Amino acid sequence: MRIVFCGTPEFAVPTLEAVIAAGHEVEFVVTQPDRGVGRGMVLQAPPVKVFAVNRGIPVVQPEKIKHNLELRERLERICPDVILVVAYGRIIPDWMLSLPRFGCINLHGSLLPKYRGAAPIQWAIANGETHTGVTTMRLEAGLDTGPMLLAQVVPIGVEETAEDVFEGLSAVGSALMVKTLAGLEDGSVRAVEQDHSLATLAPILRREDGLIDFSRTATEIYNRWRGFQPWPGAYTTLRGKKLIVARCSVDRVPGDENVGFVVAQDGTLSVNTGQRSRILLEEVQMEGKKRMSAAEFLRGYQVKSGERVGL
Repeated sequence: MRIVFCGTPEFAVPTLEAVIAAGHEVEFVVTQPDRGVGRGMVLQAPPVKVFAVNRGIPVVQPEKIKHNLELRERLERICPDVILVVAYGRIIPDWMLSLPRFGCINLHGSLLPKYRGAAPIQWAIANGETHTGVTTMRLEAGLDTGPMLLAQVVPIGVEETAEDVFEGLSAVGSALMVKTLAGLEDGSVRAVEQDHSLATLAPILRREDGLIDFSRTATEIYNRWRGFQPWPGAYTTLRGKKLIVARCSVDRVPGDENVGFVVAQDGTLSVNTGQRSRILLEEVQMEGKKRMSAAEFLRGYQVKSGERVGL
């Protein structure tokens, strides 16, 4: 097939690589503009651009695409069989959706119709799901509402973070996309409408999502910590300063009704949480300071049982 590929982060790279290896012709790649990173705001190219340039594939990086006449004319000249969209980060306009004969095919990081939106992998883990998956679907005007093509279930390990699951789903998704394209070509893959009544929203993550609510159970807090890696992470406050929780686990020792109160003993640091559970803070980082183990933190800051976090 003649393909135009829209994608930006590392998650999208294996799919681009896989469709090339399968013999499809990628006419050009659409990705987001280079962005400044770090304190010096040094421009950094998206991973998809880096890969495409290394393979000699033309790259375009429009700031906007809805009313981009240059991009539209280029696509209409090529008239691709399909436009692939993998974590591109922009809404695909109507004129683009209707252009290719097989439509715009998206690789979505969940088992649709559940977890529609910008952060399906993160929210699935944060909500304690034991499995997730990837779905190929035909894009339409609604948010992840288009008909499904193929899906693949992937289990979530009890200790896996969003970073871990992203990597696994990226590999599974790339193979699923190649299978989807083959099925579209030979007619063996047919679109199936979603059951919209089963849909849930997985909105874009906000910084405040990382703020720990100790009235939740320890398991709920731990799952949210796993889901929100590497950003926004998990944090609280201690003595009026931000305290980042770099690593945590569910304490085997039950807690008591004093939610949010610290228990410091034998070099361990835990906090009482909802339903008489307790979260073990294994590695922490005080605002502006280095990351350290709980034992180091207790020695350095002289934290005592009975102090309260989250105030």
